[in-house]
Amino acid sequence: MKRLVLILAALCCLLACKAPEQKVMARFVPERADDFVFENNLVAGRFYGEALEGNPTSPGVDIWVKLPGALVANDWYAHAVEDAGYYHHDHGGKDCYKVAVSLGGGASVPFIADSLRFPATNYRSYEILTEEPEKVVFVLHYPAWDAADGISVALDKKVTVCADTYFVEVEDTYTFSGADSLVVAAGIKLHGAQETIVEKLAAEDRYAIWEKASDQSVEPEDGMLGVAVVMPGADEVVLREDLDHALLLKKVVSGEKVCYSFGSCWSKGDLQTADAWFDVVRKM
Repeated sequence: MKRLVLILAALCCLLACKAPEQKVMARFVPERADDFVFENNLVAGRFYGEALEGNPTSPGVDIWVKLPGALVANDWYAHAVEDAGYYHHDHGGKDCYKVAVSLGGGASVPFIADSLRFPATNYRSYEILTEEPEKVVFVLHYPAWDAADGISVALDKKVTVCADTYFVEVEDTYTFSGADSLVVAAGIKLHGAQETIVEKLAAEDRYAIWEKASDQSVEPEDGMLGVAVVMPGADEVVLREDLDHALLLKKVVSGEKVCYSFGSCWSKGDLQTADAWFDVVRKM
């Protein structure tokens, strides 16, 4: 009897010490063109690395749609080793978002002479600062490029991914020479062919969109995609249809942080209408 009690006590101890559920992840993906992927239990996406430069060279956030719950990115990448198009097909979500050379689902770049000035490379190095079951923090480094005549700019992008939220936090630090200050634009790519609805929300420091989720021919997607960017303290909030972007603008000096959040959802998950998505963005 005493032995049974000890066994039960040991089992209880093991159950109490069970590792917490992993709800976030982020990692360098050398097996797939130097991607840097991030994910929580609600959203996923990636940034483009050196091996993908030219196809495209872009700082834009590539949004992946997924159902709430399990982490899927590692499984998708594992299958993509044998089938390069694996994650363009629906396996509880997929990559159906078009970035090209743009801000995608919530990046930032210098805004000079009424133009978005994209980096000359994709991110070239990274650091993972924090890895916990419900929080991961990493930094992507974009080497200096000529953003305009006489203006050299480098970017360190710090990204914080927490569990149970549709939003990812960003601190972009631009270090530059050749100018006393710089206007930085964080924003969202508009996909006019996908019947994009754009909302500048009441707080006037955020944009949200709702559009058809797919523009690709691999496997057309009949769902809808919500994307948003939020920048408390933005100097200006502008819709630039001529540039195909909704933008939040902030003037900074060299070394000053630009803080904002980007988020996304898929209509096949818990947020199934534009109103439901816009309401979540309003409450951010």
